[in-house]
Amino acid sequence: MKFLLVSIFSLIISVTYSQVTKAPAYPLVTHDPYLSVWSFTDELNSSETKHWTGREHSLLGLVRVDGKVYNFLGMPTLPSKALLTAGNSIPYDCKYTEDDPGAGWMNEGFSDAQWKSGKTPFGMGWDNDAVTPWKSKSIWMRKEFVLNDPQIKQLDLQKLILDLRHDDDVEVYVNGEKVYSCADCFVGNLKQFPMPDAIKSKLKKGRNLLAVHCINPRGNSWLDAGLSVQESQTGITAAKQKSVVMTATQTTYTYQCGPVDIDLSFLSPLLMDDLALMSRPVTYINLTLKSNDGKERNVNLYLGASVDLARNNSKEIMTADWSAKSTIAVAKTGTHDQPILKKSGDDVRINWGYLYLSMPNGKGVFSSSSASAALDNFIKNGKSADIAVTGDYQMLNTDIDCRIHPKYAVDYTVMIGYDDIYSMQYFGTNLKAWWALSGKTIDQELATAAKDYTSIKTRCDAFDKKMYADALKAGGKDYAQLCVMAYRQAIAAHKLSKSPDGDILFMSKENFSNGSINTVDITYPSAPLFLAYNPDLLKGMMNGIFYYSESGKWTKPFPAHDLGTYPLANGQTYPEDMPVEEAGNMIILTAAICRAENKTDYAQRHWPVLSQWVEFLVSDGFDPANQLCTDDFAGHLARNVNLSMKAIVGIASYAQMAKNLGKKEVAAKYAKIAKDYAVKWMSMANDGDHYSLTFDKKGTWSQKYNLVWDKLLGLNLFPKAVYEKEIKYYLTKQNKYGLPLDSRKTYTKNDWIVWTATLASNQKDFEALIAPIYKFATETSTRVPLSDWHETTDGKQVGFQARSVVGGYFIKLLEVQWAAKK
Repeated sequence: MKFLLVSIFSLIISVTYSQVTKAPAYPLVTHDPYLSVWSFTDELNSSETKHWTGREHSLLGLVRVDGKVYNFLGMPTLPSKALLTAGNSIPYDCKYTEDDPGAGWMNEGFSDAQWKSGKTPFGMGWDNDAVTPWKSKSIWMRKEFVLNDPQIKQLDLQKLILDLRHDDDVEVYVNGEKVYSCADCFVGNLKQFPMPDAIKSKLKKGRNLLAVHCINPRGNSWLDAGLSVQESQTGITAAKQKSVVMTATQTTYTYQCGPVDIDLSFLSPLLMDDLALMSRPVTYINLTLKSNDGKERNVNLYLGASVDLARNNSKEIMTADWSAKSTIAVAKTGTHDQPILKKSGDDVRINWGYLYLSMPNGKGVFSSSSASAALDNFIKNGKSADIAVTGDYQMLNTDIDCRIHPKYAVDYTVMIGYDDIYSMQYFGTNLKAWWALSGKTIDQELATAAKDYTSIKTRCDAFDKKMYADALKAGGKDYAQLCVMAYRQAIAAHKLSKSPDGDILFMSKENFSNGSINTVDITYPSAPLFLAYNPDLLKGMMNGIFYYSESGKWTKPFPAHDLGTYPLANGQTYPEDMPVEEAGNMIILTAAICRAENKTDYAQRHWPVLSQWVEFLVSDGFDPANQLCTDDFAGHLARNVNLSMKAIVGIASYAQMAKNLGKKEVAAKYAKIAKDYAVKWMSMANDGDHYSLTFDKKGTWSQKYNLVWDKLLGLNLFPKAVYEKEIKYYLTKQNKYGLPLDSRKTYTKNDWIVWTATLASNQKDFEALIAPIYKFATETSTRVPLSDWHETTDGKQVGFQARSVVGGYFIKLLEVQWAAKK
């Protein structure tokens, strides 16, 4: 009986700690918007690993067992040869028109004699290096190219690749046959798209035609296209992936490589109660190898990292070095030119500082070489490259000779790190990362990381278990798994530093939105995660905005939208203000910090500017003029009921802080204003069985996610009936993959759904609203780091990915956490 009870208890613990086994993408190396590597596929070895933007940031793991080579991490990047070189390398002549050419324009017999002649690439904006300007809404391009007999014969042995960069929608034809199309999307850098074998049969000896139509409804424009062939890989077998498990700080895989099993884990120790550790730009890659047939054998292990992790594009020349320090061996790479903080933008990667691979001395041999040399050498003799090829640095290599014991596992830990020298610019001053402020070097950080691995792993294991258990208790299994998916993504969309005045700065990048730094309406939805685990980090997301106004650099009566374009925080670059949105956000979040800390110091420090902003909400917030809110993709909206609610909650939050500061008259004044506005709101927004989208348009509806702070802060502005009426209505409006944002479209913002679900008074209704989000996260065909903007009918991404706003998923956990402290 005792054994049975222990077994049942063990089963309960196992089920309780069930973690994520399916996600849109899997975080591997996650520290900041630049040091960010993901797997976009369920099987880690079925595709190249990538930066969150989708650009290849290849990590490669191989093992040679009994002369047979298996890949378990990533896929080898194989060389390609151009059939038609894309214009980014060699601009080519083509025919184009910006007027609709009519039917058949993509066919070989179509006459393009009246079309203009130009050179690729076409575009405006972006890198500003387009050869031919393109300013209109649409462009059609035709390019003839000639293939000879040897090229046609080689196609049977090679993979056909479409090389394409487009902004926005595109359709591509080869000899009149459509080979690729993409709607509501763009690619900010030249990307390779493998073509089905059936497309190769459309190519022929002699003249061939590439035809492309691209549409640009807004913003920057770009079109560049080419065709190439890629050699097929021989000599490598894909390891059998048996499992993948994701926890808050770790992603772990298990493999069978013939007679040897491998456990592979990625640990990014983002523990928010230890900022020195959290800011250290070092991820652990741990490998455990063991025999599965009871035999002893020697095996060769290889881990490589592409130099692409340290450059923005493949044209940049790289340097490499490797050496042994006192306790660790390192290999590093960086660009030759080192243009520190010279480039800003959205779809941009770092091209300054240095990437490091490291492990304790004597455990492995480091080198750098071309990718093909490393691969060929390892297949032939179990070592990647003993001597680097000058000027052809493509990979940092680690070779490890392993002796596998018949019964015992062997264990190796490799670290991947990054020294960015300077992380951001803050009103003209270049700032170092938090970890470097005390004068520590990356070599010292790597040495400390190596020494402390075991204790850090233990701490992360404990945190992962507790976070999951807390989320499970707060919102159920689906909710807990969503929180796991969100954790590293939300933190790693920021960079931690300190201002010249000594204030903490935790600066977000508005990933795949517009690249803004420290956007207030990104901070707002992201806040619950940081309120739950370290409010100082939320202060770090707000301090820069407070400084911008308090210094007199920003003079408007409401907060700025942002501080610039990442990584340059020198002043707002977004072209339009969001007055009510940002004023409400800053006041509400200040009140939330006071609630989390149970003290009013932060409000006291910023009281004059908070008082200015609340006056703006009083005068302009209740019935908002035509303006943008955080859901700016939905367009301008006047008399926005949900935005009005934010203003009302903001005024009440100010009153609450005034009361706690002992400002009784001020508190009474603004509490009355907020309460009067709330009563008026309920009357004007009432639409029978729900509340409307705008005050003047009945028969509409929207998620009232801003109401959640009335509940969490205990403001008591709106009666329980308001909550119940909205939740009941929402449950009738759900689609397969979630509750739409409002009645205008069927798309949604899934972070807001979690806020909306938190309005529910019972667990059943909460979980009913959460389940479709989990369904989206595990069934979406869009394989990218978690998108917060998706279509509720088919589960596809509409836009945005890898953004910090998924930290908003933690609002239910925060509610439960705060309730327990009352």
